[in-house]
Amino acid sequence: MQSLSSNRPEYVSAPLASTVPEQSPSVRAVDLFCGIGGMTHGLIRSGIDVTAGFDIDPSCRYAYETNNPHASFIESDIRCINSSDIAPFYADAATTALVGCAPCQPYSSHNRRLRSRGGNDSPLVCEFCRLVQETSPDIVSMENVPGLRRHAAFQDFVSELNHLKYNVACDVLYCADYGIPQKRRRLVLLASRIGDISLPLPTNTRTTVADFLVDLPDLAAGERHSEDPAHVTLPLTPKNRKRIQQSRPGSSWRDWDDQDISKCHKTAYFPASYGRMRWDALAPTITTQFCYYSTGRFGHPRQDRTISIREGALLQTFPKDYSLAKGHDSVSVSQLARHIGNAVPVTLAQAIGQSILEASKAQEIHIASGPA
Repeated sequence: MQSLSSNRPEYVSAPLASTVPEQSPSVRAVDLFCGIGGMTHGLIRSGIDVTAGFDIDPSCRYAYETNNPHASFIESDIRCINSSDIAPFYADAATTALVGCAPCQPYSSHNRRLRSRGGNDSPLVCEFCRLVQETSPDIVSMENVPGLRRHAAFQDFVSELNHLKYNVACDVLYCADYGIPQKRRRLVLLASRIGDISLPLPTNTRTTVADFLVDLPDLAAGERHSEDPAHVTLPLTPKNRKRIQQSRPGSSWRDWDDQDISKCHKTAYFPASYGRMRWDALAPTITTQFCYYSTGRFGHPRQDRTISIREGALLQTFPKDYSLAKGHDSVSVSQLARHIGNAVPVTLAQAIGQSILEASKAQEIHIASGPA
């Protein structure tokens, strides 16, 4: 196994980790649907004290607790918790925040089985709303796919926030505007009952696939790196190995010889299926299926394989040292891909955290200054 590629383009890797500021005990947050901790980790990096993450999936515990040791992972169905379960994690906080990202697949443009209002997971958005009603946090944040905005559950949620006298800021943000190397758009809502609050302003720090992946060791399809159990890929069938060898960066199955193209490829809804990424461009949205060659442009820019689990995490702006698996066989490749695809990009979460801190500090200044 090679440690570094001999013919990679010359790029300077973007910094993925920065010094984490001292957490502010004045802003304390609880993360619902926390998964492996993308939102939690970003908020911590912004300086917010995240004390707990709630999630129904026990396979997320290791990554969440290992990388966010001061936050407790609570394995629980959101439908079974109430304000008494959350309140202890807000102890001594001057400002409380409740954040979360309900499962997004029913609202995603990649899921065409749910085109009507509602969806199988609509009640989870309603449960989030219920917990806001019960706990009355000072600040609320929700992050999800843009399609959620059209659904009744989300519209009812916003109406209830307005009824509860929250100031609401909501829009679809383009992740590339915040230094995230993906064509990913996310619906972000911030709401405050202690004053005004604004969505994070774009940083306009543009990055590419190469900035995040170019320094990783070479890997063959189906191989796992000996020093990083998360730098692993699924094997390719002989047919798909032949196909990827014909694929150019940025293109798709249209590059293949006629005998390698199936009828379903020509009629596929997503023309980028079976494609390679480009070093000098943004990656596609990292979905829960990025470990499979057939589900999008998830082929490595140069190597004949899909991107690895570690590479998917890096494109989601998780730090290079974010531990994803305890051992080589503790979690399956497909399960790790689901964890990463469901996560909030860490850099976006950090920007959201900065907006929360700014709203909290503005309120503290207003209180300290007293009446005009």
